[in-house]
Amino acid sequence: MHNKRGDDKRVISSEPTLRIIMRGLRDIMSESGDAQSRLNKIVHQIAGVMVTEVCSIYLKRKDGSLELFATQGLNPDSVHKTRMKRGEGLVGRAAEFNITVNESEASQHPAFSYRPETGEAPYHSLLAVPIQRSGQSLGVLVVQNHAARVYSEEDVEVLESTAMVVAENLVSGLVAGGGPDLEISDSLSGVVKGESISDGIALGHVVLHEPRIVVHKLMADDPVAELERLETAITELRRSLDELLAHDHLSGAGEHRDVLDAYRMFAHDSGWERRLREAVQGGLTADAAVERVLNVTRSRMLRQGDPFWHERQRDFDDLSDRLLRTLAGRGIDGGRSEELPPDTILVARTMGPAELLDYDRHKLRGLVIEDGSGQSHVAVVAKALGIAGVGQAIGIVDRVSSGDAVIVDAEAGQVHLRPSQDVVAAYSDKVRFRARRQKRYGALRDQPARTKDGQDIALHINAGLLVDMPHLQESGADGVGLFRTELLFMLSQTFPRPKQQRNAYRAVLKQAQGKPVVFRALDIGGDKALPYIRQVKEDNPAIGWRGIRMSLDREGMFRSQARAFLQAASGDDLYVMIPMVSDVSEIDRAREFLEKEHDFLTRHGLGTPKSVHIGAMIEVPSLLFALDELLEKVEFVSIGSNDLMQFLFAADRTNARVASRYDSLSMVPLRVLKTLVDATNKHKVPLTLCGEMAGRPLEAMVLIALGFRSLSMAPASVGPIKEMIISLDAADAAQEINTMMSQGRTNLRQAITDYAKAMGVVI
Repeated sequence: MHNKRGDDKRVISSEPTLRIIMRGLRDIMSESGDAQSRLNKIVHQIAGVMVTEVCSIYLKRKDGSLELFATQGLNPDSVHKTRMKRGEGLVGRAAEFNITVNESEASQHPAFSYRPETGEAPYHSLLAVPIQRSGQSLGVLVVQNHAARVYSEEDVEVLESTAMVVAENLVSGLVAGGGPDLEISDSLSGVVKGESISDGIALGHVVLHEPRIVVHKLMADDPVAELERLETAITELRRSLDELLAHDHLSGAGEHRDVLDAYRMFAHDSGWERRLREAVQGGLTADAAVERVLNVTRSRMLRQGDPFWHERQRDFDDLSDRLLRTLAGRGIDGGRSEELPPDTILVARTMGPAELLDYDRHKLRGLVIEDGSGQSHVAVVAKALGIAGVGQAIGIVDRVSSGDAVIVDAEAGQVHLRPSQDVVAAYSDKVRFRARRQKRYGALRDQPARTKDGQDIALHINAGLLVDMPHLQESGADGVGLFRTELLFMLSQTFPRPKQQRNAYRAVLKQAQGKPVVFRALDIGGDKALPYIRQVKEDNPAIGWRGIRMSLDREGMFRSQARAFLQAASGDDLYVMIPMVSDVSEIDRAREFLEKEHDFLTRHGLGTPKSVHIGAMIEVPSLLFALDELLEKVEFVSIGSNDLMQFLFAADRTNARVASRYDSLSMVPLRVLKTLVDATNKHKVPLTLCGEMAGRPLEAMVLIALGFRSLSMAPASVGPIKEMIISLDAADAAQEINTMMSQGRTNLRQAITDYAKAMGVVI
């Protein structure tokens, strides 16, 4: 009777089977009930529409085994009790190899595994399809019948498409439930641990830096309209690839031509287009059709042992991504012109500082990257932007989709994925607490940064853009200790003309309202490249052609900036700091160029500064052995502790494997810093430290104890550092730190921390 009722239903309705199932799934998802009850309703509904005696869902555990989670037709007592080892049986085979299994006599197959507790003995035919998302197998959807039958291509298409929809609902948490030992748990709420690269807490929604399109709308409201969308997108895709091949610089023979020909071969494949059309006609959206055909094709290609097919699979993945971007209206290049949500959390595998600046800073709340450290330049820019940042969040790109809710806790170095309402509420309270703390810092704005024993400490901010300058007054800082002029160049599509540079620097000085601004000369190279300057490939760019080395080799570039500095500061004091100095002669040459530009402006009756102060940035350890000669030739020096430490320890600060291998509060760096304090005191040359050390209360306390009286930091750090200073007895701290250093301890961090707590220093 069941079969007859089912047959009658299919005859009476002219609606495609898939569309009926999709409508039923939509209704189930809108109903009240827990996750397990929804899953039970899903298998019941699929069995009824497809006219099968059995429909079951097995979910994959992290150890590769499968657990029966829901069934219609098998023994209900076997749910959550029946488990199959990795690759066991036909169901295990479907999950392990991401393949569809279609057997008319399942029990006769060599891989068949009989589980008596399920009561499946009477059923002969079996159709099992993997439940997968973005190539990841989450489980298996199975239908079975008493009669021996080979399921039709339509049945296979329907079940594969249904499995894709089930996968999305599993990931959303609407069905199944389960625990952390399920494979799907990586796609549910969770926490990814990393390390803080920019302090703060941010609640928002994910934007992928290099987004893979994730299909959210699966069921078509209007199949005819979806078919038109698909045809238009395919036409646009083919046109763009034909144009790409027609470009002169790509027309010649070579590997690039082979790759593009492969792309075009796939794009013009009639079988691919037919499968896409059939999926849309079955009730899927055009986007979901591309995703489903991609999953099926990927599975088939990956089963081939020939590396050729693995390469073709990558080509096909890329082609499908291009088609999905076209359907989404993002363009073939997947550019970043799309509208960002107002609470953007940017997630990336890796990112450079210029790439971060491509995004609308007013909408950025947080940054999460899979690599990088707190000393990397992207971290420096994140701090300047005032956004919370977490690095070393391994695997996060594969665990999130654009639009996912996320919380970045850069205080704890954690990222909460798709957090529950309880977690969101807890962090909302934490954000309000931070706001109250910032209000407390604001009350200190006009209070001098003076220690308990009367030592005045000059606090400056690091900046790089005109929009950073309001922070100078807001924080109550004494000036700008480091203005990174390269950011102006990195944001420009062409080399900034002298007038453009002059106007930019003049605007910065005007915003400073008489407070000193130290302009760092162009510091390009390493991980900071200009799009309009051909970068020479170097094996070790951090110690390569960068900073003053590049500027002196490109005399016109340096002199253009020097003239802009001089004109912008007409009638004011000008402070210019030279980066990446490794030899005293480089200061001589830089001064020579500045003097030539000053003479030119004077001869032509153009305005010049009332005073020019040239300083050196101490980053390269070689200068430690030429301090007497250097300090006779400069008016001030500033320590770039980030680079100085990485060169001192030969530890790339952008490489997380080694960046954490040294501690700035260990014996060697403290001795180096003390040497610099003593030398500058001897020559009466002002000394500032503008690296990351200056913005951390514990490290800043040690710097003051060593003799530093000027520090430069991110604007957000001024309040915490001032609060620490007010609570500090500098003379007592100096005596304690000197005693610790004289004892020859390798690492002093814990002892220093204990001292600060015992003395009530706010760290």
